[in-house]
Amino acid sequence: MKTLGYYNGRYDEIDNMTIPMNDRVCWFGDGVYDAGPCRNYHIFALDEHVDRFFNNAGLLKIQMPCTKEELKALLNDLVRKMDTGSLFVYYQVTRGTAVRSHEFPANCPANLWIMLKPQKAPELTEKIKLITVEDTRFFHCNIKTLNLIPSVMAAQKASEAGCQEAVFHRDGRVTECAHSNCHIIKEGILYTAPADNLILPGIARSHLIQNCKKLGIPVSETPYTLKELMDADEVLVTSSTKLCMSADEIDGRPVGGKAPELLKRIQDAVKSEFLEETATAD
Repeated sequence: MKTLGYYNGRYDEIDNMTIPMNDRVCWFGDGVYDAGPCRNYHIFALDEHVDRFFNNAGLLKIQMPCTKEELKALLNDLVRKMDTGSLFVYYQVTRGTAVRSHEFPANCPANLWIMLKPQKAPELTEKIKLITVEDTRFFHCNIKTLNLIPSVMAAQKASEAGCQEAVFHRDGRVTECAHSNCHIIKEGILYTAPADNLILPGIARSHLIQNCKKLGIPVSETPYTLKELMDADEVLVTSSTKLCMSADEIDGRPVGGKAPELLKRIQDAVKSEFLEETATAD
């Protein structure tokens, strides 16, 4: 299959799939999602992604329709139905299908969605351009919900400016990007926003921190400012699909480029980990 859509046991090409209009995702975006890359039919960091998925569902009091092991087995089975092993693997759970009402519906089983499509591994040597955007999101950014309008608007603003990502900030504090985490390197130290309720604790963020520690690079999980972002030796952006990219421009001003050797060590370590784990299919 070129693409695959799954909904509560049914699957087909994505364009052939239909869903009930009363799925609560249509009314409220009432659900959570997760996603990650697949190479050689091996889904990268699957355990971590599924753990976060279930944790986020629990925070919204959504009763999962399957166990973690059942979901992992299903995902691994579905990727093998694809024509290529280089994939974007997306899955979400919604609170169920019921007549529109804000309160939780009684005795309503959750709906499981899965979507697979081809995706090539990113080229980490490419530089990206960023813009800064005021962070007007709510105070539960640690939950990977389906309510993404502020991120959608920020991503569109970045696109219209010829940029690849938007960096959110609250009162001068950098939080994260529209669909990734943001980090800086200054004087040999990696600075990254703390994993509080203002950011999503990204899986790629976690792997970046782990790889820096393995390389002997100090890591500081502390808030940093817009000024510190602009003055950084290097600016890094991480996500499960892009791994670890670096920026050379923010709001039209040049940034980074002051620690290229350290940046290369970090990016090489991140990419090597990805390539090693996904060298062969499960």
